[in-house]
Amino acid sequence: MLKKISFILVCFWTLTASAQIRFGYLSYQKVISMMPEYKSCIEKLNSLKEKCNEEAKKSEDELERKYAEFLQGQREFPDNILQKRQNELQQLINNGIMFRKETELLLRNAEQEMRREVESKLNQAIENVGQEQGLAFILNTDNNACPFINKSSGLDITHNVLVKLGLVKSKVIAVPESTTVIQKNDSTVQEQTVKQPADSVLSDSDILRAIDGSLIQTINPTDNIKAHE
Repeated sequence: MLKKISFILVCFWTLTASAQIRFGYLSYQKVISMMPEYKSCIEKLNSLKEKCNEEAKKSEDELERKYAEFLQGQREFPDNILQKRQNELQQLINNGIMFRKETELLLRNAEQEMRREVESKLNQAIENVGQEQGLAFILNTDNNACPFINKSSGLDITHNVLVKLGLVKSKVIAVPESTTVIQKNDSTVQEQTVKQPADSVLSDSDILRAIDGSLIQTINPTDNIKAHE
């Protein structure tokens, strides 16, 4: 019986705690692909890969030429020259294989280094948004990691992160409805409305104190303030 009560209490505490948790979510790859640093990273990697491929192509062309020469003259070569040409071909093949492996390692390290810098900037922006919004954690929705998210509990922070990165402008904050703008004499003045109960009675001094000093200049000099009798 005691175990059942403990289990119920644990479940109740878990549900209560989870109900108070707010979390965020976004597509990490979608956001990072919009960053100019990431686009620059891709361009540099493509340029580096192209140069490596050009160098590899030269080695392959040389191997093909040497192999063609070997096939053409192998029946006429003395044994020592034949062995020498075979060794040269084998060395070219080994060099080509080694160059490909070194190229793959070079490109992989370069990509990791470039992505590390971009991801560091993005991660910092995500952390700042999470702190500002008071989120417990932030989910990455890439690769269908989260097939369903209850939007009443989760917050899509994509726009917030893009704003933090300076990629989009912040949303325009709407002007409160209670604020009225009065334009007079080429100047803009905010009018603040002072609400009074319907059955209250104000004296002349009360009315003057209630009027904002900045609005006194907007009163027409011909207007008369009638005293309450």
